[in-house]
Order: sequence, then C-alpha cells, then structure tokens
Amino acid sequence: MEPIFAAYSFSDVHAVLSGPFAVIVLGNGSGSSDEGISFEAIDERNRMTIGADGSGFHTLIASRAARATVRLIKTSPVNAALQQMFNAQSQSSLYWGQNALSVSNPVTGDLASGFGVAFGKQPGNTWGKEPNIIEWEFMCIRATFTMGGAIVSVA
Repeated sequence: MEPIFAAYSFSDVHAVLSGPFAVIVLGNGSGSSDEGISFEAIDERNRMTIGADGSGFHTLIASRAARATVRLIKTSPVNAALQQMFNAQSQSSLYWGQNALSVSNPVTGDLASGFGVAFGKQPGNTWGKEPNIIEWEFMCIRATFTMGGAIVSVA
C-alpha cells in the first residue's frame, strides 16, 4: 500500500451559526481573515489532587464548555449579518444562548459543534490607516470535538 500524503485547505472548511433570526455561513466564502476560526475547550477536563504524603487522585471535570472565535476581514458582509443577529438576540433572554455552531472539514474529518451558544461580546472595531480584523466570540455551554477520521478513497 502506498503512503497517503495529507493536505489541508481552508476552502474545505464549512461553518454555520444557526439560531433565532438567522442562519449564517461562517466558513469558506465568508470573508474569513488569515487567522480563520478557532474552537477550544474553556475548562480543563482533569484536576489532580496530591496529598501531603504524595498520594493522589484525578477528578474528571464534567464541563464541556467551549469558546469559538470567528475572525472576519473588515469588509466581509457577514459582519453585518452577525451584528443584526447579535442586536436582535440581545433584546430578550428568550433568544439569548439559543444558537448552535458547527465547524467541519470533511476532507480531514474534523468536527467541532457547540450547543447553547451565545455571543460572547460586541466585537471591537478600529478605524485607522489599516483595517482591523473583526473577531466574533461565541460561548458554548456544551461542545463536542472530533479530530480526523476522514474517509479516504484511493482509486
């Protein structure tokens, strides 16, 4: 069997935020900056406790909370769509935290999904000589992660 050489392209990344008032595509074609999208757990999954005599134990932390950051170029029209969604959802707790966020790459098999998702904060903005990158932060109550596992077909 011949070795398989891996490749990656952001053009294979699919990302969608869905919730009250909108479904917004955030992956390839959205005007992502070079820094793209990040998705990371907030809490450690383990806490280790060591006693005075050196004995110890591990505690499995149940939290599956995560933070996702979507970075868009200043001129991306997706910024306006996200701002409208943020403004609409900010009007009532009925709409807040009701989003789902999915980031996937079917070529590599990566998948990160967040549930109970709320906007983290209003992103900062700078008007200067060079345009800034707009960073939209999302807080997820529960997230699941899969790394790799893509189905590779060889002719």
